[in-house]
Amino acid sequence: MGGYVHGYSAREAERLADQASILRPLLHGDTRFPAGTRVLEPGCGTGMQTRALLDGSPGIDLTCLDVDAGQLARARDRLGERGETVTFRQGDLLDAPFPPASFDAAFVCFLLEHLTRPAAALATLRRLVRPGGSIVVVEGDHGSCRFHPETPAALAAWSALVACQRRLGGDPDIGRRLYGLLDAAGFTGIVVEPRMVYADAGRAELRDGFVRRIIVPMVGGVRDAALGAGLIDAATWARGLADLDATADGREGAFCYTFFKATARIPGG
Repeated sequence: MGGYVHGYSAREAERLADQASILRPLLHGDTRFPAGTRVLEPGCGTGMQTRALLDGSPGIDLTCLDVDAGQLARARDRLGERGETVTFRQGDLLDAPFPPASFDAAFVCFLLEHLTRPAAALATLRRLVRPGGSIVVVEGDHGSCRFHPETPAALAAWSALVACQRRLGGDPDIGRRLYGLLDAAGFTGIVVEPRMVYADAGRAELRDGFVRRIIVPMVGGVRDAALGAGLIDAATWARGLADLDATADGREGAFCYTFFKATARIPGG
């Protein structure tokens, strides 16, 4: 399946909550499923994207699937009473415990990048969603990341994050591949849209939130793995993390990153 490069620490759970809150209008503001729609969310993690899904699509019949029991427990806790309307299932998507055409739609967010077989995952989802049903996929693209000031140490720290994810079999640049992956899996009506975060001193609140509550903790979370693998030395790592943090300062600091959101349908129906 691959591995979750960011780990399952309490700090990572906090980062995921911040990420969901900050990026929700950009990524999920136009995600809508009619009441009664049977929706599968594979790789639900701690339920942060689940909350946005429920808010935007009240009345859906939602099933959350995750391979990690601890993550499912966190999702239940975070959703509270709202989780009482959600079905939680533990399992691997590639061996999903559902018969064909069990769902009307699938909602996939920040999952494919961590899988060693994303094409197989999409093929499974095509089988699980009924003919005529739909899929929404949101993924990032680390190769799109640019920032200023762009120092050698900051670039080295970012590159170490990318390398750590690739060592686990994931693809941190998968956003740009969504059309091809969905097409190869047999989906139709595919539309892929870039959703760019650009933040500078004119958008200081967004810049501070995106850099200091999402990016820096995300990179910081792979420190031990990066140092242990010899991808970077400790001094460069510390300097690089500080330099990334500094892109949220002053009149010149700026950060740019592009997510990709795809919608498609299952043929037939």
